[in-house]
Amino acid sequence: MSGGFRQEDGPAWQRIRRYAVPGWMIEQATAHRLAGDWRAACAAAAVDVGFELSEVEARYGAGVAEAVAEDLPHLAPDLLRWHLPRLLGGRTTIAPDLRIVLASYGGPGGPALSVTTPVMTEGSQRLRLHCAPVVTERNKYTGRGFVPEHWTAMRPFWDARHACELGARFADPDGLAERIARLRAAGDTVGAYEAAGIICDLTVPPVQQYQRPADPEALFARLSADLTRIAPEVTRLVAAGSGDRYRLTAAWPYSAVLEHTGPSALRAAIVPQAEAASLPALPRYAWQRLPDLELVRTGRISPGELHPLVADALFPGAGPAVGPPGPRTDGRPVRVRCRGGWHEVRSRGGVLDVPHTPEEQQRERAMRAFGGAVSGCFAVQQSWTTGEGRLPRGLRAERQAFFLRVQHGDTPGVVALLDAGVDPRIRDGRHRGLLHALHLLDHEVLLPRLLAAGLDLEARDKAYRTPLLSAVHWGGSVDLVRALLAAGSRIDVTDEMDLSVSQEIRRYKRTDLAFLRDRVDEEFPDVGADWFDEHMEYWEDEDGDEEEDEGEVDGGEDDDA
Repeated sequence: MSGGFRQEDGPAWQRIRRYAVPGWMIEQATAHRLAGDWRAACAAAAVDVGFELSEVEARYGAGVAEAVAEDLPHLAPDLLRWHLPRLLGGRTTIAPDLRIVLASYGGPGGPALSVTTPVMTEGSQRLRLHCAPVVTERNKYTGRGFVPEHWTAMRPFWDARHACELGARFADPDGLAERIARLRAAGDTVGAYEAAGIICDLTVPPVQQYQRPADPEALFARLSADLTRIAPEVTRLVAAGSGDRYRLTAAWPYSAVLEHTGPSALRAAIVPQAEAASLPALPRYAWQRLPDLELVRTGRISPGELHPLVADALFPGAGPAVGPPGPRTDGRPVRVRCRGGWHEVRSRGGVLDVPHTPEEQQRERAMRAFGGAVSGCFAVQQSWTTGEGRLPRGLRAERQAFFLRVQHGDTPGVVALLDAGVDPRIRDGRHRGLLHALHLLDHEVLLPRLLAAGLDLEARDKAYRTPLLSAVHWGGSVDLVRALLAAGSRIDVTDEMDLSVSQEIRRYKRTDLAFLRDRVDEEFPDVGADWFDEHMEYWEDEDGDEEEDEGEVDGGEDDDA
């Protein structure tokens, strides 16, 4: 089958389904939803609610508030998280800077129920739920705007009442996918699109200077999309009032523009990307194959490991689904070549346990302290707690699984592994330990435990950041920053670019940490990079000039009126 799913993304999707939405999250969010507590369901699924229904009523009227109140009890935030677009390319995190529009109320320009995804690729995976008109606004960390993606016609992705429709929405109608695949394999691109209800306009787009003329048919042929999905999904988007023209990125510098021309009929044309920039992007679900179907088809996961609502819709005869499995806590041994033989090491008792006497271990530690090289079990033990050097394949997999749970905020999973004996001093390949990752987890649960285990608040990762610098850099909460300060974190530290805590706060416009910036500037005015201050002054002046220009334009329009 061709189009809509890149086979090279299969391993990443397998990890996403294993770690991104833990089983306990699904269980807790479902229990709260069924009990009628949508706020608790959102909290369980790491979704922050940014509005009150009373505010919605006061601002947009009782009718809108009632419609929102009708939808919220059926919002399945764990299901929403399950279906969110992912960054991929080997990563498992949520695609950043998106505003997923779930439902619109009150007509064009009216408020919408929407979710914004994280702004940083490796930051917290928490989401935020909004009820307000959808406007493009720059986020304070990256300066980019949240890109809208409309799910108003895709309630099976988030509304528990419609989850059962998922199978029908992604079904292959009468073997259409196979027919399209045969046409594509035979080189009949136009015929393949026509079979999917899409008429290809082969008009050559305008030629830019120093560019060769585009070949529209070749660009359509290279478009990696599941053609069976596009026409029916665009028709649904039109019916939902989301617009009748969409863009789909083709090979640079072109886009494919899809225009609805009748019931389940589309016209597609190749145009320069700049010409299509003002059009909304076609939602991913409208041209991509559902990853769950591909993962089960290729044997990467079983139906029982899917979200229960997804499994019931796609594989109703497969029996009850239990969701993604929890962490393995059996501490399986891993073989290591050591001193001419094979030894077994395993996580046990809060350390990476090695089969050597205390005297042998003390001798190796002394050798390492004096700069000597260590090998075998001791080299593996050192790599486990520093992130430097190589690990056996089994331990690499164990470490990857651990830090995937960390990345996706699975605090219960991390605690279970620590309880089972995993060394809390474990570091990843970039030398980041659990203290560096507290912005991803529940620090109230883990920080006291890590400090009691003797972890160093001034430990450096590969970017030379301490846990405090990491919390500031990666968007950690004010509560986390205050907790690290209360625990004794130094504030006169800098990272590999010589940026101070104050400069990191300024870099990401973290007004919530103004108290810390003021303290650093007062107590350590000479800490940090001079080049950065000059750089920021230049860009802040540029931003100020832009705001003044915008104000002048607005004022002129008011005067004309």
